[in-house]
Order: sequence, then structure tokens, then C-alpha cells
Amino acid sequence: MRKALAVGKKEFRQIVRDRPTLMILLFIPVFFLLLYGYALNFDIKHVALAIEDRDDSVERRALISAFLNSGYFDLAGRLRSPADLDRAMNGNVVRAALVIPEDTGRLVRRGQPAPVQVVIDGDNANTAATVLGYAVTIVRTVSLSLIVEQQGLKLSPLVSVEPRIWYNPELKSALFLVPGLIAFIGMITATISTALSVVREKERGTWEQVRMAPINTVSYIVGKTLPYLGLSLVTSMAIIVAAMYLFGLPMRGSWWSLLLATTLFLLAALGTGLLVSTVAQSQLVAFQIVLILAFLPTFLLSGFIFPIQNMPKPIQMVTYLVPARYFLVALRGIVLKGVGLATVWQSVASLGIYFVVILGLASARLARERG
Repeated sequence: MRKALAVGKKEFRQIVRDRPTLMILLFIPVFFLLLYGYALNFDIKHVALAIEDRDDSVERRALISAFLNSGYFDLAGRLRSPADLDRAMNGNVVRAALVIPEDTGRLVRRGQPAPVQVVIDGDNANTAATVLGYAVTIVRTVSLSLIVEQQGLKLSPLVSVEPRIWYNPELKSALFLVPGLIAFIGMITATISTALSVVREKERGTWEQVRMAPINTVSYIVGKTLPYLGLSLVTSMAIIVAAMYLFGLPMRGSWWSLLLATTLFLLAALGTGLLVSTVAQSQLVAFQIVLILAFLPTFLLSGFIFPIQNMPKPIQMVTYLVPARYFLVALRGIVLKGVGLATVWQSVASLGIYFVVILGLASARLARERG
């Protein structure tokens, strides 16, 4: 253990002297949190809406008011002809348009169907589907209120819905995205730091001294890992606290449970970096391998952005090799749901198993290189 601490002390001094590495560990994670935390947002509001009103009735005013007062649509202009609609859509001035035909109010007063048209820009399919859902819901609500008003009906549905949304009642996308960002940032920074630290020894010609030093491989790995683990833990906890103040991320569980899950996840990331360092011979190659093994899987296959259950079965099998998958389950459970380790123990145990396996592989390869 004394030898491992000596290596760790030497590595910590090297980190302090190496300003780029220190920037990566301390400042880049916070920068990523601010950048992606504000940039990534699935909440669709303030949709630019144009209105082509060919009618003049109380009923059409009720429909227009419902759209503009919903909080989802902002009036971007009035249209006088289909040509105006083409120009507005082609120029990205509006994302949606409400077209109210003539005699809409008269048809409603007669109790006859009065179709209105909603035109939506479909260049982004996800946004278009969400906007369509907003529009359909608003039109149906107004239609029901007009039926009650015009015909004096008292509608009492036999089956009613009383929705209750747990853990995120306002459906803020930040509460879904920020935990993923924490896992993404932690994985990238921890993996890059250890990957570059060993490769740097090779590039500077000091690797031969390490090979000849009277220290075993396990002590060398522990000494290399400890400084980065400490700095990564401080950074991870800092961005979690920052996310709570900046994005309203709650903390409903135990800090000790969160610390344990975060520590195991960072150890898994650091072990991945050490394994990369045994393969790469230059920092450029190490960085490229990290992009393939850490950046893309964490972003695409961890459940950060895309639900794992919607992926093809072969891809779902690959996600079991991504440590961020397990950390996200534990993180969201502890932070958002307030569950304990007894509930997320499978994810925490999987992180521990991953760390042991990846560290074993890295130790075996380092022992072969030193031998």
C-alpha cells in the first residue's frame, strides 16, 4: 500500500503541473453541464403559429384564444392566402398554421361538423408529432365546450381520467436529461484522464523507468487511479449540486447511496481508461479509442437519450456492456424517486462487477507490457 500511495502522490503532483489535464477534470465537466443542460430540452413550447381566419364569428374567436392561451403556441402572424402560408413555412417563419374556413361559426350553431385545418412543418418528425398532439387536444376541448354551450347539454362522462404523474409532475425534460448528462460527463472525463496518464508515460519515455521500478502492477494501478478518483468524485458531486441549483434537480434519496453508486461508476470509467492506455501508444490514438468505447456508447446506448426497450434485441444485449446504463438506473432512482440501495442493488452490483472485470483486464495487459 505504501508503494501505491507513493505512485499516487507522484501522479497528483503531475496532475497539478499538467494544466490541460486539470482543466479537463475540474472545469470541462461544469462547462458541459451548463452547455448541454440548457441546450438539450425536449419541452416544446412557444411554437410559432400563423392564423388564416376566413370566418367572423364568436366560435372562431374561442378557438383562436384556446390556441394562444394554451402556453404552447405564440402568434407569429396573420395569413391572407395559401401563398402566404407557403412563404411562411418555406422561410421557417412559422412551425404551424391554423386555417379556419368560412361559415365555421354558422355550422357550429347548426350542430353540424365544422372542420378546421392545422398545417404543421414536418421537417422534424418528433416536434411535429408533439405539436399535432397539442393541436388535436385543443380543438377537441373547444369542440366539447361549444357543444355544451350551443345545445345546453350537461355531459358527464361515465369513465373519467384523473392523471397523477409521479417524480416529475410537471414533465420537465431537464429532470430526465440532467442525470444522463452527469453520467455522460463523468464517464468521458474519468476515462480520458486515466487513458492519457499512462500513454503520456510512453510518449515522454518514462515508461521504461516504470517497468524497471520495484513496484507490482496492482500497486501501480491503484496509485494511478486514486488521484483521479478523488478529483472525479469532487467534480461529480459539484455538478450534481450545480444541477440542483440550476435545473431544479431534486435529491430525494440518501447522499451516501449516491456517493457509493457514483464511486463505483467512476471506478468503472477509470478502469476503462486504464485498459485503453494499455492498447494505445499515443494520446491521439487513446482519445480516439475513448470516443468509440465511452463517448458513443454512453450517449447512444445507456438510456440517456433513447429508451433501451425500443432498441432491437441485439443492440439491447450490447447495452449490458455500458456501465452508464446501470449508473443511470441507480442515479435516477436515488435522486428522483428517493429509493435506497435495496431497490437499485442490481445496478450497483453490476457496476462493481464491471469494475472488477475491467480492472482485471487492465492489470493483465499492464503486467504483460511491464514483463
